[in-house]
Amino acid sequence: MSKESDASLAARCRRGDEAAWRELVERFSRYVYAIAVQGYRLSPDEAEDVFQDVFARAYERLDTLRSDDALRPWLAQLARRCSVDRIRQRGRELPADEIEEAADEEAIAHVEEALVVHDALGKLSPECAEVLDRFFCRDESYRTIGAELGLPSGTIASRISRCLGRLRSQLEGRKPDRSPSRERVTR
Repeated sequence: MSKESDASLAARCRRGDEAAWRELVERFSRYVYAIAVQGYRLSPDEAEDVFQDVFARAYERLDTLRSDDALRPWLAQLARRCSVDRIRQRGRELPADEIEEAADEEAIAHVEEALVVHDALGKLSPECAEVLDRFFCRDESYRTIGAELGLPSGTIASRISRCLGRLRSQLEGRKPDRSPSRERVTR
C-alpha cells in the first residue's frame, strides 16, 4: 500500500483514477469491516453487506466530502449509518435512537487506534515492521523470529527495542482523539 495521504488519495479518486479507488478500498476495508463487526456486533455476512454499501456510497458521494482530510471519519460515519441500516433491516425492536447508542464506542475507538498504529508501522522500515508484527501480532518468540530471520535471539530483542523506539517517535506528538469520528465528519 502506498504512503500517500488520505487527502491526496481522495483527490485522485474524485478525478476518476481507478487505481486510487482500489487503493482506497484496500486501505480502509479492514477499518470499515471492523466497525460493523466490533462496533455493531454484526455477523460476518451482514458486515460484508455493510462493506459493499459503504464503498458503493463512497463512490457515489465522494463529491459531497467537504474536506479531503476528513476521508477516514467520513468513511467511519458511512460505516456507522450502513450498520444501523442493516440492524433496522433485520427487524430489531430497538428504537432508532437506541440503535445508534448500541454501538460499542470503545470498540470503535480501539479500531481507530489500531489504524493509527498500523499507519505508523507502515512508515517504519520493512525490517522493523516485520519484527514488530511477528512479536506483537503473531505472538512469536525471540527464538522463532530469530530462526526465521537467521539472527540470534539477542539481536531480535535489541531490534524489537530499537524498532519500538522508532514507532514511539512516529506516534509522539499525536493528539489522542477520543471523540467519536462522527463528530468530525462533514457531509
